[in-house]
Amino acid sequence: MKALFIHQNFPGQFKHLACNMATDPANQILAVMREYAPGLKDAAYDRLARQAYRPARAPTPNIHHYVYNIEASVLNGQAVARLLHGLKRKGFTPDVTFAHIGWGEALYFKDVFPDRPLIGYCEFYYRARGVDADFDPEFPITEDDHLRIRTRNAVTLLSLDACDKGVSPTNWQKGLFPREYQNKIALIPDGIDVDTAVPNPCATFTLPNGLVLQKEMEIVTFTARNLEPYRGFHVFMRAVEHICRRRPNCHVVISGGDDVSYSARLPEQQTYREKMLGEVSIDPNRVHFIGFLPYADHLNLLQVSTAHVYLTVPFVLSWSLMEAMATECVVIGSDTPPVREVLQHGKNGLLVDFFSPEAIADAVDAAFSHPRRMAHLGAAARRSVVKKYHLNDALVEYRELIEAWIDTGVAAKMPKRRASKSSLRRVS
Repeated sequence: MKALFIHQNFPGQFKHLACNMATDPANQILAVMREYAPGLKDAAYDRLARQAYRPARAPTPNIHHYVYNIEASVLNGQAVARLLHGLKRKGFTPDVTFAHIGWGEALYFKDVFPDRPLIGYCEFYYRARGVDADFDPEFPITEDDHLRIRTRNAVTLLSLDACDKGVSPTNWQKGLFPREYQNKIALIPDGIDVDTAVPNPCATFTLPNGLVLQKEMEIVTFTARNLEPYRGFHVFMRAVEHICRRRPNCHVVISGGDDVSYSARLPEQQTYREKMLGEVSIDPNRVHFIGFLPYADHLNLLQVSTAHVYLTVPFVLSWSLMEAMATECVVIGSDTPPVREVLQHGKNGLLVDFFSPEAIADAVDAAFSHPRRMAHLGAAARRSVVKKYHLNDALVEYRELIEAWIDTGVAAKMPKRRASKSSLRRVS
């Protein structure tokens, strides 16, 4: 079988699916990405053929800001279409194609391969009201933002209309798309490798200053791709002020970059970390910023953590939430969608008011003051991830989706559905 993956930041959400399909030597897997994508040079993807595309030019300077992203997406789509035409001339016709629909890369796929199935990854549909944009009053939006946000969905709608099927990782994210398209979108979680993300009571983690963290210590963790308001970093830092005062032996470890992924940039190139350090009073000897972590180190940090704080505005759910649950952290999550889809208060974690630093600090206190009760939450968190977000189950659902569109005996090497999820033993 010939499978094509299109994602500017490949592997992105296609990491496990593409690598799993590549384990079958009968499959020919090709990934198309931008020249800066991590998967282009990562040896982990050597079993996949990889090609980079480059838009012909940058978007027009000073173009109307409503359509800046639209022009950028058209340029992406054109570049991918040219690459696809080249592949077609060389005899490559995909049996199935997966593409993220958010950046225009799938816009013209059907103009090159009109009869080939296209499955679109439907990550987010933007709305000005009731979701992320107007959630935090500390960062108000204007009427101009309302119009810009509506316009931003144009490429997503065109791409979704061209797809034969869509996939979304949570019910809440799927439900953001227009009702007319929701029957077209399947719910398939991204999946967590619960055989890699495991608890380890003997784990240690060495900080850059040489301090060795161990499980029996009071450790609070917070992680995000970038430390920004969309992931509640500003609220967390205000909670850290309370935590430092209340818990004199606690260490807070914060991983993530100083750029922004989703939030507005601050003036004069200031980072949100700089801004918040100027606002709050913390103990710098017990609050550790450690930047980006390789994945193995990220899991290692979670393994020594007692309480992991995950905050987000109503937006795309981070994998780190389920990874923390899989390592049996006591997860303190914001009472926001889609966190509530995964975390149930008092059953497999603790939900707190996104806007309340005091409530976050209270939950941290509870995690340290009632270790036996909280250990049950951590164990329940792992069980819920194994039951609902197991990577093997996600791969099976993808296999069934592919087989619904092509009849090639695809995915012979993809895992069979587990006979009984409940029969899984806890990995430790």
